[in-house]
Amino acid sequence: MQSRPGSSPLRRFTSPLLRTLSAMLRVFALLALCSLAQCCPTILTKSQWGGRAPTCRTAMATPVTYVIIHHTAGAACSSQSTCITQAKNIQSMHMNTNGWCDIGYSFLVGGDGSVYEGRGWTSVGSHAPNYNSNSIGIVLIGTFTSSNPTTAAQNAAKNLISCGVSRGYIKSAYILKGHRNVTATECPGNTFYNTVKTWPRFQA
Repeated sequence: MQSRPGSSPLRRFTSPLLRTLSAMLRVFALLALCSLAQCCPTILTKSQWGGRAPTCRTAMATPVTYVIIHHTAGAACSSQSTCITQAKNIQSMHMNTNGWCDIGYSFLVGGDGSVYEGRGWTSVGSHAPNYNSNSIGIVLIGTFTSSNPTTAAQNAAKNLISCGVSRGYIKSAYILKGHRNVTATECPGNTFYNTVKTWPRFQA
């Protein structure tokens, strides 16, 4: 077979291959980036889960140094509808009973593996005295004294931390603590606390 003048048989055979390889490399690069950042979990904004608007807000400087892990010490939830109910109940208790201007936590994590926005990344929370202005407070919905949260909830919490690091809200050299490490409490429950101690960057 003769080639057209100025054409290369090698180019004709390799061009489709190069295009395929280029596409594959783009996919692998995206996967690598997703793996590095742990891909942010599904985060329902406060408006999406029907939370009340805060009555006050204090801006928080980021990136923060600490991540504090809690449990709600109440009922667990396994579906988006039941988790939303729990999130609303917690916000009502914090605002109506505690007299706070919003739900205390930065984020809530349900047994369904979804994350529910509380005060978010850039507002000072009310979850850990002396640490509120320099920490993200993550609470897992349920009581975890003698059992662990679901695997989906634990993965969502860990991915949320990685997401905060990748977006510049949490320092890459952050320090992870359980609530009991910063104040006198049993939170986040004995069983879960022993699990949290195995997570990256934990310090008692």
